[in-house]
Amino acid sequence: MKKELLNKHNIMKVVSEFVVITFATLLTAATLYFFMIPSGVAIGSVSALAMVLNHYIPLSISLISLIINVFLIIIGFLLVGSEFGIKTVYTSIMVPVFMGIFEIAFPDFQSITGDPLIDMVCHILLLGMGMAILFSCNASSGGLDIVAKIMSKYLRMDIGKAVSISGIAVALSSVFVSDMKIVVLSVLGTYFGGIIVDQFIFGLNIKRRVCVISQNLDEIVNFILYDLHSGATISEIIGAYDNTRRREVVAIVDKNEYRRLMDYVKKIDPKAFVTVYAVNEIRYQPKRKN
Repeated sequence: MKKELLNKHNIMKVVSEFVVITFATLLTAATLYFFMIPSGVAIGSVSALAMVLNHYIPLSISLISLIINVFLIIIGFLLVGSEFGIKTVYTSIMVPVFMGIFEIAFPDFQSITGDPLIDMVCHILLLGMGMAILFSCNASSGGLDIVAKIMSKYLRMDIGKAVSISGIAVALSSVFVSDMKIVVLSVLGTYFGGIIVDQFIFGLNIKRRVCVISQNLDEIVNFILYDLHSGATISEIIGAYDNTRRREVVAIVDKNEYRRLMDYVKKIDPKAFVTVYAVNEIRYQPKRKN
């Protein structure tokens, strides 16, 4: 009975995760179709490359994107291996599929704003949201991510740098079909789009590592434990200048907790020595019981 419940729980977890991934994929396809394509700004992606190739190949942008993605998935499996999981395959296929649905439902769709710059801004903001949701599910939109992994493996290049280079290359390809204003917007959009995506992925979950040395350390520790309901670590440190032994408390807090903690420390000990570090990710591996 317990095993059946566990299996049912695992199935529900997988289904709910793919529902979230599908929503993020739909959002990604929507921002591509309703903002990037009408603007003509080729912000580094497979869909942007398809948008450029559409001027030379008599196929829809969604179909060209699908062909490129399938080709990249096959090449990825051959050159990199099986690390491209089902989520990458699923999103790589579903983005152009959703775009194809939009092409049927909204044929010859024109820009909502009539301004390529505003379209570009809307695109990278919504794309950042979609990418952040996919990242939280340990998924990606495939496409140029596959190219980047191939470059990383065979050119021994940092994966982030490989993503940037492949994206900029796609943006520059718009020079064959657009004027210089659109080309410049494509390059700038690709660059700032990467920053926005990183901000959505890491910035929304950012925490702070606060280290405090104070004469009233016990009160501060109690505030962290019982008012903020957060954890803390106390260490003994030795000052290099006078070899004085002191205690330091370290706590990981979110933005709201950080503000409350700083107000309390300032109130109880204005002379407290405080250092603060940004924390993008916390990993904890509990020990297994024998």
